[in-house]
Amino acid sequence: MQSNFLKKIVPYTFVFPALLLLAIFSLVPIVIALLISFTGLDITGLGDWSQIKFVGLSNYLQLFQDNAFLQSILNTVVYVVVGVPLVIIVSLTIAILINSGRNSFFKMMRLVFYTPSITNTVAVAVVWTYLYNPSLGLFNTLLAKVGIAPIGWLTDPNVAKLSLIILAVWKAVGLNMLIFLAALQGVPRSLYEAAELDGANYWEQTRHITLPSLKFSIFFVTVTTLIAWFQFFDEPFVMTKGGPLNSTNSVALFVYQNGFQNSNFGYAAAGSFVMFVAIIVATIIQFKLQEKQRGE
Repeated sequence: MQSNFLKKIVPYTFVFPALLLLAIFSLVPIVIALLISFTGLDITGLGDWSQIKFVGLSNYLQLFQDNAFLQSILNTVVYVVVGVPLVIIVSLTIAILINSGRNSFFKMMRLVFYTPSITNTVAVAVVWTYLYNPSLGLFNTLLAKVGIAPIGWLTDPNVAKLSLIILAVWKAVGLNMLIFLAALQGVPRSLYEAAELDGANYWEQTRHITLPSLKFSIFFVTVTTLIAWFQFFDEPFVMTKGGPLNSTNSVALFVYQNGFQNSNFGYAAAGSFVMFVAIIVATIIQFKLQEKQRGE
């Protein structure tokens, strides 16, 4: 009996260190943030815990009456709705094209597309800020060559959001391309050979063999990309500070501004928990859709 008991607990001893780290660095901070969101915690009062006052749901009620927060939600929704499909479509297309060739050129292209994803985001954002410069930037210089008026890439509220999305998609494509490429190389070549014998052309093979074989990879990339875009922060923080006219402010940047710039930790924690719930809901929906597809 004792040996059976040991056999049962041995697997948990291997998992326990990972679970402990998960609890310390993930679950505990979430609980603390939730508790802080019900207080009026000010960063200047961290040394005096007696100054922390319980405010109930007032932070949450104030959030949904705050035009800046509502605008940041709308901006984040646009980032997710536009950015996530673009990343998936572009990275999948590049992966399929690269997988179709086996020579050294295609191997080099893997490095070319992957390099941006391992480059520091702040450094990339600074470089792209110069590229977007309205008077000296490369993009407007090229447009001037063909007679197109300069565009306020980061100064026009109607264009700035798209400018950040372009940069973020360019940077995110590389890693997801490798994930798709690894999955593509696991698809048996015999399936394509059989399809060719049956007269299937390239597009029919892609539709009926390639895409169905990548269901899990597409699901994984969709979930991880969705979570990343909900937390969209680096690009607007470095390049626009949420401007112009709050047109590029994301929920993550709104939380940072209120927590570390305005010293209102309670209010910022409420905003972060709203974002956390949104991510959880979106992820659950993704899993439900995946389960539904499996059932079919």
